[in-house]
Amino acid sequence: MRYLPLSDADRSAMLDKIGAAAVDDLFCDVPEGLLRKAPIEGLPLHAGEMAVERDLTALARKNMVAGEVPFFLGCGAYKHHVPATVDHIIQRGEFLTAYTPYQPEIAQGTLQVLFEFQTQVARLLGCEVANASMYDGSTACWEAIGMARRISRKSKAILSSGLHPHYVSVCRTMAKFTGDTLETALPALEAVTDAQRLIDAIDGETSCVVVQYPDILGRVTDLQPIADACHASGALLVAVVTEPVALGALKSPGEMGADIVVGEGQSIGVGLQFGGPYVGLFATREKYVRQMPGRLAGETVDAEGKRGFVLTLSTREQHIRREKATSNICTNSGLCALAFSIHMTLLGEKGLTRLAQVNHARACAVADRLSEIPGVRLINDSFFNEFALELPVEARPAVHAMVEKGVLGGVSLGRLFPGEPQLANGLVVAVTEMVSDSDIDALEAALKEVCQ
Repeated sequence: MRYLPLSDADRSAMLDKIGAAAVDDLFCDVPEGLLRKAPIEGLPLHAGEMAVERDLTALARKNMVAGEVPFFLGCGAYKHHVPATVDHIIQRGEFLTAYTPYQPEIAQGTLQVLFEFQTQVARLLGCEVANASMYDGSTACWEAIGMARRISRKSKAILSSGLHPHYVSVCRTMAKFTGDTLETALPALEAVTDAQRLIDAIDGETSCVVVQYPDILGRVTDLQPIADACHASGALLVAVVTEPVALGALKSPGEMGADIVVGEGQSIGVGLQFGGPYVGLFATREKYVRQMPGRLAGETVDAEGKRGFVLTLSTREQHIRREKATSNICTNSGLCALAFSIHMTLLGEKGLTRLAQVNHARACAVADRLSEIPGVRLINDSFFNEFALELPVEARPAVHAMVEKGVLGGVSLGRLFPGEPQLANGLVVAVTEMVSDSDIDALEAALKEVCQ
């Protein structure tokens, strides 16, 4: 493809057409402090390829890589073992280059993969139908709120204090453009969740209640009473799962009455990758399928009676009239969805259950040891592979001090909830099957030292 730069006359004509005085006007929604007005200091405007490789390699070495140190970070992104088979299969040319199938019936392999993925997600989340994936968990969470508004014709969403603050932030941003009202609260460093607050807040204007399961502090809540209260008022229950491995041990949200279940699928088949790309999960009840965002691959037979796959439903704005669309999601995370499906297939139901058991057992062992450190309090009464501690010191500097000792010891609530002093001593620790005995020893020693 040739590079055809625009002329000044071209730019002026386009700006006149849209009513903008200058290109900078197109960025008026970006906060002033985030706009860069000059080149990055110390970064040359141009350099040779070998020099660029050396410089970028040096920058990359400043990262502390998850696989090289004791790693206890979680809060929505988890370090699990991804079998080598996953990487081998997704790098096959027919998968690696696949994009959104605009002539979908030609791409039978892609559609079959999506069909199998949907089946796995629906069973995992306890729902009747799942879509062909979303971008990530946070955008899936917002899409669920939008879907609840369309179904209920109400626009007030009640968000649990245990919902990941980054998910809350995404929802707030999108709600500015839709007029939805979001009722939020901060979590408390307590074993009890805010389930009763959610129930008490439901009224005739409520479209949905959004609950994370397990929540940002790792607490596990019985969703059934919340679901019952929602349904009594004509509202929907939206459950958010950021750690799908937990569903190998816990009852699924769909079984407890959730109407829409969304989440982040990164834990299964997708590496950490410094934050992305990830894969959003979205499932619901069959009666709501026409309000579901994204795409749905279905199974059928061709003119000769042979099994085939089709794009059964596509409610994205690129496929239908914009005013009829339920979502502006441009595509699905197809390759990550494939990785999820391969890993899930390799595990099977028994394998997922066993993986969940190992995660929970190791997390219990770590929680017991860390809670014996003087001044450290275990907040949780229940958890899967992630729990919260209250330290005798501020957690954020403690985390940095542990990094200096070569240990990634957890996520501080001060980082997730900046400017909230009542949460400053909170530390969330995640323990997966990747954590060794020596890693646990290193964490215990580092935390003891920083808490003195």
